[in-house]
Amino acid sequence: MKNPLSKSYNEANDQQLIEQVNNGNKNALNELIVTHESFIYNVAWKFTHDKDEAKDLTQEVLIKVITKLSTFKGNSSLRTWLYRIVFNEFMQTKRRPMEDKWEDFDDFANKLNAIPSPDLSAEEEEEEEEQIDRTKTARVRCMSGMLMCLTREQRLIYLLGDVFQIDHTLGAEIFEVSRDNFRKKLSRTRKEFHAFMNKQCGLVNLDNPCRCSKKAKAMEAAGKMQTDKKLFDPKFSATIAEYADKVADEVADKVDRKYIEFFQDHPTKKSIDKESIIRELVNDSNYNKYFDEISEK
Repeated sequence: MKNPLSKSYNEANDQQLIEQVNNGNKNALNELIVTHESFIYNVAWKFTHDKDEAKDLTQEVLIKVITKLSTFKGNSSLRTWLYRIVFNEFMQTKRRPMEDKWEDFDDFANKLNAIPSPDLSAEEEEEEEEQIDRTKTARVRCMSGMLMCLTREQRLIYLLGDVFQIDHTLGAEIFEVSRDNFRKKLSRTRKEFHAFMNKQCGLVNLDNPCRCSKKAKAMEAAGKMQTDKKLFDPKFSATIAEYADKVADEVADKVDRKYIEFFQDHPTKKSIDKESIIRELVNDSNYNKYFDEISEK
């Protein structure tokens, strides 16, 4: 997976692909999709807290991009234009099931605290590899659930600005606000979010009783959680930190950075089923309609 919002990303190839697409080259469009779909999917995965919903949302936004490619006039950078479309669709899409699971942070805390916290047996303590994967799974689920307590705008700004650490000037352009306004929105979200974690999470504050390993045991026993070993296998996934841009942000202090690093330790899917995505898009009426319109020009 490439991070097309990183400072090192070269837009020249995308520009050439769009010119070819607008001349009716479907292979160029397939290449453009392959270039961006994994990044879009992984942001969508964190945004929706559901792999299947993330795939559906990825397909929706790619169709939206496809139908608007001919409108790109070069008045802004290509990726600003493209990801403005992508994230506008994120903001306007139908509500996803996980967005309505918790009313707010207090509701999330009450439901989390209602889950038992059984101690681990000596045998379970010795099952080091299984226990590590089980605990990581619970940690990712819990922290991803916390994200769903934010508004959509807060969620996107936090994911892009802090977790994937995109340049704040680029973030401002995508969200169509000033750089100062983008940074203020990010700072307010970060403050609210991290305050809740400090109050609730034993991972960041040892005085809190909540422990991922104990919650994992209870959730697995109740059939509410299944450990997916592939989720943490380097053959199939990588951490967000591997794709996050290295942007120095003086707004985030050392404590904030520790919170952010916990999220950057979450897995990403290195690649999604590209053939399946492209096949489904090719069969979409909007995809073919787009090329019909080009051929009629």
